[in-house]
Amino acid sequence: MAESRGGKEDMRLKRSYEKVFTEGTEYVNLNAFEEYLTSSQLKVKQKSNNIAGLQIADLVAHPSFKATLARRNRQSLPSNFGGEIALVLEEKKYYRSPSGKIDGWGRKWLP
Repeated sequence: MAESRGGKEDMRLKRSYEKVFTEGTEYVNLNAFEEYLTSSQLKVKQKSNNIAGLQIADLVAHPSFKATLARRNRQSLPSNFGGEIALVLEEKKYYRSPSGKIDGWGRKWLP
């Protein structure tokens, strides 16, 4: 499920989701997506629906993005609640290379 951004954006996101579901990505085989995703079509809901899962996703996604931006610019993490969330993600949640590297594994910057 995703939060609506508007007509054209929602349609683009749905098409992208369907492509990943049917073809996979450069990094993840389509069988992995089929194993974990419950639907071949993305559900899009308005923010006004106040869906708990989407609210939690916001609490993680925004600090994750801000931390990725800070690390990319060689800055320290923000000294706020979002920075604390980002620190937990970096210490315990991001996927790592066999040598422990996060960048390129659990954190990716796509142009």
